[in-house]
Amino acid sequence: MSYHLEGRLLEVCNCNVLCPCWIGEDPDNGTCDTIVAWRIDKGTIDGVDVGGNTIAAVAHVPGNILEGNWTAAIFVDDKASKEQEEALLKVYTGKAGGPIADLAALIGQVVSVERAPIRFTVNEGKGELEIGKDYYAELEPYRGATGGQTTLSDTVFSTVPGAPVFVGKAPTYRSKNPALGIDLDIKNHNALQSTFVFDS
Repeated sequence: MSYHLEGRLLEVCNCNVLCPCWIGEDPDNGTCDTIVAWRIDKGTIDGVDVGGNTIAAVAHVPGNILEGNWTAAIFVDDKASKEQEEALLKVYTGKAGGPIADLAALIGQVVSVERAPIRFTVNEGKGELEIGKDYYAELEPYRGATGGQTTLSDTVFSTVPGAPVFVGKAPTYRSKNPALGIDLDIKNHNALQSTFVFDS
């Protein structure tokens, strides 16, 4: 199975600013409750065009992010066709191999796979993510003395060498999933946005 996917990545969690997971350190609270969303701006999976779709994982990370054993709920854009959904799930559950399989291997248990309305308007560290009624985050980037946006580079989670990771905070972050033990409504915690290119 072959794929080429490129787009924008958003990660928001209950770590303080800046989330230590991005540089491989332990989460601020010992565990981490996160949403990671991938907005596919363009891409194909075995010839199926999946551009314009978003797939997201709501996850509880029990310790250091690189040690895996995450528990996650997967959400697929409800605008995706059945063919697009099946292709996306094959890739994001690791069955298609390649770099996304390495990421999927960090998830120890998937508690649910659902279709949901997903709104992803995040670009250059600013915007909103909304998944159904139970998940919402807004992002506000940090800025330097000259007004430019604060970025990280060469992090352990960068998928595009040299691409900036926009450092921000979430003025609002709400996430509620009883199966994962997540019930959050917090302000001004970590939010990061980057770009991705995945090839297999």
